[in-house]
Amino acid sequence: QVQLVESGGGSVQAGGSLRLSCAASGNTYSPYYMAWFREAPGKEREGVAAIRTTSGITYYADSVQGRFTISQDNAKNTLSLHMDSLKPEDTAIYYCAARTAWQDYNWRNRYTYNYWGQGTQVTVSS
Repeated sequence: QVQLVESGGGSVQAGGSLRLSCAASGNTYSPYYMAWFREAPGKEREGVAAIRTTSGITYYADSVQGRFTISQDNAKNTLSLHMDSLKPEDTAIYYCAARTAWQDYNWRNRYTYNYWGQGTQVTVSS
């Protein structure tokens, strides 16, 4: 079994920055895609950013393009999300996810990810 554990959430004022981390532990595995999703109260869980681990190609939601940066550290088996210029609408629970199927499904499709973290709260005040 693989466990994903997020850290780095918190409260920040608009315009501030936060860095989220996701550490994998347990059985060895080789994810094909890793991603960050978020879920705000009353809204559906949405894809924020993803990375195809073999090539390093990154994908971003339009709402965070230019403000968020996803990165991976294969040696440490960690995934990060650096968030700049945060806005109140970025407030949500952020989840780390991993897809082990070696298929290029749409990165935004939450149902194609088979490992999830427990989530970390990010709150941005105006």
